[in-house]
Amino acid sequence: MIRVLLADDQAMVRGALAAMLGLERDIEVVAQVGSGDQVVPAAREAKPDVALLDVQMPGRDGIEAARELHAAQPSCRIVILTTFGRPGYLSRAMRAGASGFVVKDSPPEQLADAVRRVHSGLRVVDPVLAAESLSSGASPLTGREHDVLRSAADGATVADLAARLHLSEGTVRNHLSSAIGKTGARTRAEAVKIADERGWL
Repeated sequence: MIRVLLADDQAMVRGALAAMLGLERDIEVVAQVGSGDQVVPAAREAKPDVALLDVQMPGRDGIEAARELHAAQPSCRIVILTTFGRPGYLSRAMRAGASGFVVKDSPPEQLADAVRRVHSGLRVVDPVLAAESLSSGASPLTGREHDVLRSAADGATVADLAARLHLSEGTVRNHLSSAIGKTGARTRAEAVKIADERGWL
């Protein structure tokens, strides 16, 4: 029996997934949580073989939760399950330790098959997303540009970013300007969005 943990902030979706997987003779849903912060504590208690994590959840998102779960329980295989089929999420999820990435509108039998395949040690990735991820390429951002742009995601001022990152305001402006140029964006908010969607943050 493959023991599964489900993490999705929408109770109806979580219930539907649990009911669907419950119909499989070799799969048992042993835990359900509604936020990324609950994933590791639930996994420690329920000892799942596979965790299905939604990307966008309150608290830690699914990718952060995947990173923490992978560190806390490396034997638990992780599948990212999301409505948002962005290539950037795929590359970030794989770096965080996920073994699979499945889009929610996949047929139900594909999800059960993904659970079985990652449990057996294989990787499962939506083929369209895999192709898009390859075509988007590696990040052109330097380490500092990455840090500054990631910190800028919450709309902080240049002064706030400088204090947060222990840099001068001029250095922050230079890194932001360079990152905006490399992403082809017009504003830093647009640069953050582009870099996030491409998996560079």
